[in-house]
Amino acid sequence: MGDRPAESTLVSSNDHRVFRALGLSLRLAAIPLCAASLWVMATDEQANESYGKVEFSNLPGLRYMVCVGAVSLGYSVVSILFACLRCVNNDWFFYISDQVVAYLMVTSGAAVAEVLYLAHEGDRQTSWSEACSYYGRFCDRTKVSLALHSAALLCFIALFLVSSYTLFSKFEAPSVSDSSKGVGE
Repeated sequence: MGDRPAESTLVSSNDHRVFRALGLSLRLAAIPLCAASLWVMATDEQANESYGKVEFSNLPGLRYMVCVGAVSLGYSVVSILFACLRCVNNDWFFYISDQVVAYLMVTSGAAVAEVLYLAHEGDRQTSWSEACSYYGRFCDRTKVSLALHSAALLCFIALFLVSSYTLFSKFEAPSVSDSSKGVGE
């Protein structure tokens, strides 16, 4: 029986190593996805003789995704450095920042999805016609960027789950009290 706690601690230590390696792998995987999404969107432009030129900077939702993509890319690089150099050995930092980046990516992805929907469908009530028939390449590149952004988002959601496990597995579950006994008995 005396070997049981040591064995449990060893398994827990191995679990933490596995989850830390998984977290590092997910951070590494997010870098090319964020960079590719950012590059595709930032270079997205198309000219039309009848309607002029459209580029990502003309649409606030696309500008927002470029900004969030840059923040996500920067955070991925910095968090890898922190994890490898152990500059920040605080699981709370990774738990909160992974969550914030994931939320930012959700909001920017939703903004781009709305822009794409309006570009494909238009809005008849406000007399907006669809634009993708005139700017097909622009819309296609925006879809590619959104797909890459979504893949990076999946990495950050998984990172959030890993950082949650890493943080909260350090604590014991709350004890269940016997409700049939009164307070102070």
